[in-house]
Amino acid sequence: MRIPLSIAISLAALMSSAPVQASGERAISIATEGASPPWDGTDANGELYGYDVDVGRELCNRMKLKCSFVAQDWDGIIPALLVGKYDVIMSGMAITEKRKQQIAFSIPYAAGFNQFVVRKELGLDAGDTKQKVNLSTIGDKEKAAIERVRSTLSGKAIGVLRSSNSEAVVKALLGDVVTIRSYDSLDNLKLDLGAGRVDGGLADYFTWRDFLETPAGSIAVFLGPELNGGLWGPGVGAGMRKDDAELLAKFNTAIDAATKDGTIKALSLKWFKTDISPGQPK
Repeated sequence: MRIPLSIAISLAALMSSAPVQASGERAISIATEGASPPWDGTDANGELYGYDVDVGRELCNRMKLKCSFVAQDWDGIIPALLVGKYDVIMSGMAITEKRKQQIAFSIPYAAGFNQFVVRKELGLDAGDTKQKVNLSTIGDKEKAAIERVRSTLSGKAIGVLRSSNSEAVVKALLGDVVTIRSYDSLDNLKLDLGAGRVDGGLADYFTWRDFLETPAGSIAVFLGPELNGGLWGPGVGAGMRKDDAELLAKFNTAIDAATKDGTIKALSLKWFKTDISPGQPK
């Protein structure tokens, strides 16, 4: 089919004026919750910050990709990825078998753990808060630690982030002995904890640690062992659509390089004051 000269000229003009990214690379957008510091937070100016954001920028520089960051509520973060609202999730998201049914994950760029907190005024026995329990390998010692938590929290109201692995873990381990209250954000869980509307909660250790160091968080303390594995999977990874194999390969290469040269370690020390790079002991 012949294209009229006037249309051909117009098309050529549009093509010549369109911005071309270096090396033909596309720009991508990365979603993070922006409500779970030090993983990701939002400052007074509405700007996103935190470990996820810094690691994301570092990886984008290595991949020579132009990246932008957007905030997204946790309970809609995977559905919005699947409909193309953004290209990648970097929001302290654990690599789990359930999530892998919907999306693809990079290799881990962090290895964290979770822990309960409770209101101080309850006077509960915190137990050994430095004990480490991997829910993927539960022996007699781990069973005893879990039973102690069940007994201590029996009859209490425990808050969790909706659609999170912490919610699933509380249902699996304590669902028959506690009242579970699910929240759309950790900020709202923290508010209810401070107001006494819940007795405690389960979430990422580092998020709790930063909260407990604030005046608002001084009303709570850690309880029970450090928990990882099981439903939380092997670590934290970047989530992508399954058909974006080329982008996934780029992320894996960049994460591997940033881990080996110590960049991931440096960023984890900056935000968490400890090394949570992949493969590090918790």
